[in-house]
Amino acid sequence: MATTDLDELLSRVSMADRSAFSALYDATSAKLFGICLRILGDRALSEDALQEIYVKIWHKSESYIPGRVRPMTWLITVARNHAIDVLRSRRSATQGQSDDDSALDRLHSPDPGPAEQLAQKDTRAQIEACMDELSEDKAQAVRLAYLEGATYAELAAHFAVPLNTMRTWLRRSLQTLRACLSR
Repeated sequence: MATTDLDELLSRVSMADRSAFSALYDATSAKLFGICLRILGDRALSEDALQEIYVKIWHKSESYIPGRVRPMTWLITVARNHAIDVLRSRRSATQGQSDDDSALDRLHSPDPGPAEQLAQKDTRAQIEACMDELSEDKAQAVRLAYLEGATYAELAAHFAVPLNTMRTWLRRSLQTLRACLSR
């Protein structure tokens, strides 16, 4: 869907237009679900998170300002931040669990089917090829931030660089990845 279409839908959603919200969900839910699944690693948890994300979008759509950021970028940021919050809350809640409990939890998470595995394999190969274009430190920072939910402050401490340097690393690394993936 074009950026202008998403801008219009978000504008209509901010005015409580249910049909626009439905169209926005149809156009963006697969992408946002993929982000949740990648961060959380659990299908059921990702589905719950996606529902909560769209409730947030419904209530906070008026905070989206067209032209300041692309609509899909805004939606992805909402999804990513929520999924990371869920991940962090689960980490703190499970720190007291025994290893047996966490092993049992892993048994209950369903693996993707063959078709999903094939699609993921192609996408993974393309992403890995693009990640190889980054320096080792920057690739590791991207993985820690976007796959494991590390904060800027945690990353800056881990790599012993100033906070703003870490922000610049991640921003430039994502720009490099975006350019590579669009080739």
